[in-house]
Amino acid sequence: MQLPQLPRLENEDVKGKRVFLRVDFNVPLDNGKVSDKTRIEKTLPTIELLVKKGARVVIASHLGRPKGKPDPQYSMEPVYEVFKGLVKTSVIFSKDVIGENAVKLSKELKDGEILVLENLRFHKEEEENNAAFSKSLAALADVYVNDAFGAAHRAHASTEGIAHLLPSFAGLLMYKEITELSSLLSRPAKPFVAIIGGSKVSSKISVIKNLIEKVDHILIGGGMAYTFLKSRAIPVGNSLIEKDFEVEAFQLIERAGVAGVDFQLPVDHVIGDKFSADAKTKTVDKMGILDGWMGMDIGPKTIANYEKVIKNAATIVWNGPMGVFEFDKFAPGTMAIAKAVSKSKARTVVGGGDSIAAINKAKVEDKITHVSTGGGASLEFLEGKKLPGVVALLKQ
Repeated sequence: MQLPQLPRLENEDVKGKRVFLRVDFNVPLDNGKVSDKTRIEKTLPTIELLVKKGARVVIASHLGRPKGKPDPQYSMEPVYEVFKGLVKTSVIFSKDVIGENAVKLSKELKDGEILVLENLRFHKEEEENNAAFSKSLAALADVYVNDAFGAAHRAHASTEGIAHLLPSFAGLLMYKEITELSSLLSRPAKPFVAIIGGSKVSSKISVIKNLIEKVDHILIGGGMAYTFLKSRAIPVGNSLIEKDFEVEAFQLIERAGVAGVDFQLPVDHVIGDKFSADAKTKTVDKMGILDGWMGMDIGPKTIANYEKVIKNAATIVWNGPMGVFEFDKFAPGTMAIAKAVSKSKARTVVGGGDSIAAINKAKVEDKITHVSTGGGASLEFLEGKKLPGVVALLKQ
């Protein structure tokens, strides 16, 4: 990714111009109320910059999966209510995304004022990247700014189509995400440690393949560890495995060995007799997990091994928890890794919703160099894929 090509917002004169700002306000809702404001807060620097510059800001986002038609449970109104309390300017809401009324509201904005649009995905044309819909979105503005890194891996009308119709720029958050993740792939300080967890090998295989060429250590945890262990003929009991990926898992370990990468799997496990917060538990070593039991967390020996590697790291990327940390009795492994990463003197990048939830639970977010807002987007970037929402900004 050629960073200098990303058009920067900071030097652009947007005073009096309508700016279509694509954000990722896809926040969790609980009984119709926003339960976590993180994604809104991460975009505030870009919004504050635009307001300060005298832009007339039109904010657009998706929320949930309303399947291309209006659905009240996915309305942006609760998000708008929270957002307007976070900024010091006039904010209004449009029940329309496109059309005469939305255009009228955008044209009535004064310098520094903000219009929040209803959910983009109330229109099926958004996810279809429909050209006419992109044109209707572009009618709301003179300039386009994309600050939605979390949606940059989607070629949708608001992330890709509209960028070809207006002068386009990267928001501050978008630029920071691309800068931080690019430096992991192009010039990481060594030793470089990748901590990869989560439930499925299938969703992380491409990332691991790409990182093998760049890292010194790979530490594996979470449910995906059991597919790797099974591929080495280690009994895993009733643990979650992906049978179709056993061969690829085995080959990844071999590939890491050829590349001289230290590839570590759990050497002991906290196991449960069922997938439940009140499961009976035991700690067992790597000689195997008994039938009728399943791996739920990494054990104390594994924690100690991983802490040693983390302590000596210069660069760390972490994506995916070490166990079923939402159940308190299976959280110690993930919490220990969160604390070890936070104490490290390394440059640390954490991505993925569960990993972010884990560092929040461990109360160490402020000790992490960069917390990536993009789950799927950061994974695809680390796989080496080009993100449509970023490529579209590089066009000019």
